[in-house]
Amino acid sequence: MNNIKEMIQAGATVVDVRTPGEYQGGHVAGSINIPMQEFIERMNEVKELPRPLILCCASGNRSGQVTHYMNANGDAEVYNGGGWMEVNALKA
Repeated sequence: MNNIKEMIQAGATVVDVRTPGEYQGGHVAGSINIPMQEFIERMNEVKELPRPLILCCASGNRSGQVTHYMNANGDAEVYNGGGWMEVNALKA
């Protein structure tokens, strides 16, 4: 299954990689905030999250970078959902 909408509706874990300030300004309900700059230092926490992971940010750029990093390091169940508002719309 690699359809983002289907994964989200099936209960995928949504991780927002924006800064805490951006996250507080609005986010996907039920999402987890792990800022891009903290991803590597919080890798043990990330590895424990239920898969699949759908990453989001403001535009899809930062979440795309983190998705690429995770995929390149052997975690194939991490996907770039794009902007958080787009991901939020897919939950409906």
